[in-house]
Amino acid sequence: MLRFHAEQGRPAPSTEPERGTDRGLRRLLASRRAGYSLPQAFYVDDEVYQIDLERIFRRTWLFAGHACQLKHAGDYITCDIDTDSIIIVRGRDGQLRALHNVCRHRGARICSLSAGRCRSLVCPYHQWTYDLDGSLLATPHLAASPGISSLRLGEAHVFETAGLVFISLADMPAATDEMSRHVESVLAPHRLERAKVARVVTKDIEANWKLVMENQRECYHCPVSHPEYARAYYDAHLDDSSMSAELNARLADGKRRWAAYGIDPATVSFSSAYTGDWYRANRTPFRIGFVTESLDGRPVAPLMGDFVEADMGTARVGTYPNLWLHATSDHAAVVHLMPLGPTRTRTTTTWLVHEQAVDGPDYQLERLIEFTLIQSEQDWAILANQAAGVRSRRYEPGPYASRREANVERFVSWYIDHISIP
Repeated sequence: MLRFHAEQGRPAPSTEPERGTDRGLRRLLASRRAGYSLPQAFYVDDEVYQIDLERIFRRTWLFAGHACQLKHAGDYITCDIDTDSIIIVRGRDGQLRALHNVCRHRGARICSLSAGRCRSLVCPYHQWTYDLDGSLLATPHLAASPGISSLRLGEAHVFETAGLVFISLADMPAATDEMSRHVESVLAPHRLERAKVARVVTKDIEANWKLVMENQRECYHCPVSHPEYARAYYDAHLDDSSMSAELNARLADGKRRWAAYGIDPATVSFSSAYTGDWYRANRTPFRIGFVTESLDGRPVAPLMGDFVEADMGTARVGTYPNLWLHATSDHAAVVHLMPLGPTRTRTTTTWLVHEQAVDGPDYQLERLIEFTLIQSEQDWAILANQAAGVRSRRYEPGPYASRREANVERFVSWYIDHISIP
């Protein structure tokens, strides 16, 4: 129930009659103080979770998977958004389609695997069969009846850009042209659409999805919590003025040198070169001594895409509400989340390498994934600890650090804007 002490921002018992979700949400939004973390109900309340599903996850564009998993006709992946399941499949015409994973007979799920390849989509219950475009092909043991031939799988929106696949359950989702143009300009040299999946790690975290996203949007915690990351990147040292000259020199060198390989100098920045309502994209240099995301800074796999040298910085792309990725010259680490409930979130990390790279001769899987996996394991522990505190009766919203947590405030403001629209 959306009942709370506005001055404390946490739920409280009430004997008043329920006034409705919209009124409760308006009161909860009014209690939110700019520059502070959200009131407790945003992180634990089931009604807020349902609002998040309806106004965020069923209205916005969601990262769903990789185009390199969908190279051939009949290749498919599935994506679950709470109770909704979507099949993303490459058609015989080369186009991607996002089809609702619900048979038009009696509602069974058609695909139970997370990925695969098929000639057609066959419901395992009564073998109703659909073409790759969602049209109905066969209804065994069921005589033709008026209208049955027109039944087809429901369809959602889908688009791909720079090897990334997004879906939307909205009737009329937001335009993607500007986002796609900016993301392509940053990621194009990596040719992720031609890549190969080297490893996937899935982790369920006992924390609200917003806590997971907020943690990703700041590096306030990096110097202490992520020492391996801090050795590689400048954004862990925002307050260290002694590094300013070195950073500026590295940025200038990157803009000059990378331009020779067709990389737009405008994409090279310390923070996001391109920042839209729901996306960000830029390329940033490593600290001296690092050319990729590895514990020793040395390459861990063959060069990808168009690259002919290793020191090409890191391409970073993030989209609200569920994606962030780092792509270096030799691999990419892509993380996306999906909410599983008010206090539970599933994160999926995928490592991509050159399409012809082979584990063993070309790279060692453990070395390939260890840099990102270490950061992830550290964050999983941080988030479990934070979420436990947020669930406490004594939790109260605290102030953000104006510089180090500015991106958290941007995300929270985006979130508030979107749930405020009925």
